[in-house]
Amino acid sequence: MLAVAAGALLLGGCGSGSRQDAGERAGTFAMQVVHPSFPAAQSIARQTRFVLPVRNTGSHTVPNVAVTIDSFDYTSTYPGLSDDKRPVWAIEQGPGAVASLPVESQEVSPPGGGQTAYVNTWALGALAPGKTRTFVWRVVPVKSGTYTVHYTVAAGLSGKAKAQLASGGLVQGQFTAEIASAPKLKHVNPNTGQVEVGQFPFSP
Repeated sequence: MLAVAAGALLLGGCGSGSRQDAGERAGTFAMQVVHPSFPAAQSIARQTRFVLPVRNTGSHTVPNVAVTIDSFDYTSTYPGLSDDKRPVWAIEQGPGAVASLPVESQEVSPPGGGQTAYVNTWALGALAPGKTRTFVWRVVPVKSGTYTVHYTVAAGLSGKAKAQLASGGLVQGQFTAEIASAPKLKHVNPNTGQVEVGQFPFSP
């Protein structure tokens, strides 16, 4: 009897769970990215921002506006690594509000409230028609070189709600950034008072 009761409880527990996409409205939603920004010239250890404002250009509320970025890291071929994914940019803070700490503490790389269980994907909730939600990543370059960052916008996390441009294309894009191995040397020109790139000419 105990075995039967335990089995019944187990089956009841399995049946009570709901699908992750159960509450996501199926459909296609008109969206676009407006005035995104990511500096083309960057330097190692200098924090910068990746900014993607996403607008709902349709007439229906987007269930859950989300962005996936697949290029903040690279695949290393160095032998013996337990994980071949290595960062090009370290994410200091992702999109979304940071939850307040329950007790006084020191924040270390606050993640942002937009994190999801999906790899490299952030979501910021429902988006009403005509409204814009801005995704901001505060990142620090950790590897020099030239890299292209690709992003894709979605209207939900499970694939039932799809985002598309007014033209019918995917809502996606890319940025190319060159990361210098060291910050560029700058100086204040005493003749103009302006900050200029390079070393000021030495004069005895």
